[in-house]
Amino acid sequence: MKKIGIMGGTFNPIHNGHLALAQAAYEFCDLDEVWFMPSGVSYLKSQDDMVSGLHRLKMTELAVGDTVHFKCSDMEVCREGYTYTADTLRLLHEKYPEDMFYFIMGADSLFGLPQWREPEVIASLCTLVTVVRDDVDAKELMSQKVYIEKTFHAKVITVPFQKVDISSSIIRKKLSEGKFVDDLLPEKVLEYIKAHGLYKEDVYGRP
Repeated sequence: MKKIGIMGGTFNPIHNGHLALAQAAYEFCDLDEVWFMPSGVSYLKSQDDMVSGLHRLKMTELAVGDTVHFKCSDMEVCREGYTYTADTLRLLHEKYPEDMFYFIMGADSLFGLPQWREPEVIASLCTLVTVVRDDVDAKELMSQKVYIEKTFHAKVITVPFQKVDISSSIIRKKLSEGKFVDDLLPEKVLEYIKAHGLYKEDVYGRP
């Protein structure tokens, strides 16, 4: 039996903040591995500025390739139609029935969980791992933790984490303006972005 963290996201592009968050959860929860899972078509996010799933998958592979306990999964990006976390967890349990899954999320996702599809199923199939950043009101977060646990019979683990002031949207904006981003994402990811001319208006959505 393995304890496997699931780190989902659009990863458009993946950056150092994602890696730091996953590492914090890996250490705090004593996980065996963390699987990074680029989303397919998210029903929660606009696809207007999204590069293709193939690009996002490749960037994620490059970002995690040098860390032995990080893996990259194409489970969501290769599925057709909208991808839902509940469906992903069902598939994971079917394929790996002996393993335990820990779904890693930011505090904003914990607050939004009641609006997700089948939150009670999500809670039944994994342990929720949420990051407690120093810019999030701890009292509000703990109140939400208790609410989620009682409402959906969930197990929620909170992981202390210092805020990393990086976001994919900021990186995309800087790249489109030709600004320096070398300290915000892995070198191999930046090389891939430059090689394929990503995050310019005329290449969105290309394979």
